[in-house]
Amino acid sequence: MAEKLKSYLLIAVLASGLVSGVGIIAPTFAATAEVRVVKLAATINPAVAEYLVEQISYSNRVTDRALIVELDTPGGLDTAMREIIQAILASEIPVVVYVSPSGARAASAGALITLAADIAAMAPGTNIGAAHPVSIGFQGGDEKEGEGVGMTKALNDAVAYARSLAEQRGRNADWAEQAVRESVSASASEALKKEVIDLIAVDLDDLLTQLHDRTYQRGGEDRQLRTEDAVIVRSEMTWRQQVLNTLANPNVAYLLLMLGILGIFFEISQPGVILPGVLGAIALLLAFYALQTLPVNYAGILLILLGMILFLLEVKVVSYGMLSVGGLVALMLGSMMLIRTGDPAMEVSTGVIVATVAGVAGLVLLVLFFVVRTQKSAFFSGAEAMAGEEGEVVAVEGDQVRVFVRGEYWYAQSTHALEPNMRIRVVEMRPGMRLVVEPLPADQAHEEPPAEGAE
Repeated sequence: MAEKLKSYLLIAVLASGLVSGVGIIAPTFAATAEVRVVKLAATINPAVAEYLVEQISYSNRVTDRALIVELDTPGGLDTAMREIIQAILASEIPVVVYVSPSGARAASAGALITLAADIAAMAPGTNIGAAHPVSIGFQGGDEKEGEGVGMTKALNDAVAYARSLAEQRGRNADWAEQAVRESVSASASEALKKEVIDLIAVDLDDLLTQLHDRTYQRGGEDRQLRTEDAVIVRSEMTWRQQVLNTLANPNVAYLLLMLGILGIFFEISQPGVILPGVLGAIALLLAFYALQTLPVNYAGILLILLGMILFLLEVKVVSYGMLSVGGLVALMLGSMMLIRTGDPAMEVSTGVIVATVAGVAGLVLLVLFFVVRTQKSAFFSGAEAMAGEEGEVVAVEGDQVRVFVRGEYWYAQSTHALEPNMRIRVVEMRPGMRLVVEPLPADQAHEEPPAEGAE
């Protein structure tokens, strides 16, 4: 009996120590629990998608309390948006989308990302919505937005997707459909009233306070989020992701396109320079990568290319500047039509277009000026350069005539009678290094040739 009593006592002591240990460990873990914050203030493009998916995956591996996405976007690429949403829906830890700071927006693709979040929050002075799909890629210049079978299918698909996300997260599915179909938008207070978002937070600290004890669902069961003692950890893009994200800016994409075309133009107009061609090819490839994330009008691309072709033709065709004027007009119109969207944030700035077109036109016209001047300049060497040179007859022996031209002795022939010491002019040089000459008028200045054999 005593032995059993000792055994029970030992078990009780061990259990008490274990409970005490857990009590010591648990507060320590809670004190160091992390909430990861990532900032997304750009268009939704492949680089942003890669960055956000990586952060969600990493947060799940290290079991962060939650991941907060500070969102400010005009929208972007549908495929990149869906990649982000898939990662959010597959996350074990809660993902919070916080439209911030004041003045920010979650438009187009950003609205659907917000709908997909476990908890959606907005700062005062922000807005959400305007999620009507826009054709991405090379479009026709005469196609009206929303028309055509392809656009109807894309619209219906986006509507179904938005409703599905809203229903899954318990949000207003009717408003989600209106945001896609009718491009409606809502302020933070309106979005909260219409149950599009879950809360409004002034700043990140206020957000963490309101997130405490919030529930979210995983696997059909409710879970609680605890953030009263959370430590905020911020994550940044890698340098590679930052570079790719910068390329997706419409102004950068446009400048790269113009730089690439300009480099190719220089290489064609002055073959063999190599460097402009290499830089132009690299810039064009980077521009093509960037333009895949933007609604590009192929008529704009064609007009820009036409402008460069007209500049090239100016070298060969005498148009008295008309080809250059036409090239300048085509370049300007193509630049204005290049990016087709109703969102100014995703269009090329008018100031950038004017400055770039003026700069490109100036450089092209400067190159053309020097090319044309070089083509019209006199020859300095070769057979062509001999025509018009003056010299003097040295000796006449039957059909053999020797003349002194440009410091050298030549064999020559002429349809005129020639005599020694007669001044002559070169008409042309024929094969065999033989000159065809003609006599100059007698009043031309006389110049004694050096004696044969003299250096």
